[in-house]
Amino acid sequence: MKRLFLAFSLFFVTPVSAAEITSKITDSVQLGVQGAAVQSTRIGASYSVSGTNIQSSAFGGVAGAGTYSINTAGQAFTFSESFNAADVDVTSQTVTSGQIASPNLYGDSVTQIGGEKGTLAGTLSGTGVPTITAGGSGTTATAQRSIELSVFK
Repeated sequence: MKRLFLAFSLFFVTPVSAAEITSKITDSVQLGVQGAAVQSTRIGASYSVSGTNIQSSAFGGVAGAGTYSINTAGQAFTFSESFNAADVDVTSQTVTSGQIASPNLYGDSVTQIGGEKGTLAGTLSGTGVPTITAGGSGTTATAQRSIELSVFK
């Protein structure tokens, strides 16, 4: 029985040194080239007229000019008229080689020129740090090396 107990007791003994070592190396390169874009908001037509000592048989507006005359001859008068034409609806836009050659713009527009790849490049190396080469305007490049070492006891 003692022999059996000794045999089984070997299964319950913890080794004096039990360690686990983990090593991770992660390399990454991210390259980006900005795309061309146009953001436009159409504006509608507007017309306004104001004045004193003015009379009209037909106000102007989107259709055309009005007919105005002085109400009381010899008296002072003021007159102001303004007109903004509505934007014409654009149904297509063409992008060639990342550029918008003739953008169709509305009354409220923001344009963004596309990036130029140029010499943009990135390389990964099994033995060294990743490298990047700058490109033209509108490009981004990010390289990263992450090293992790874990020791468990």
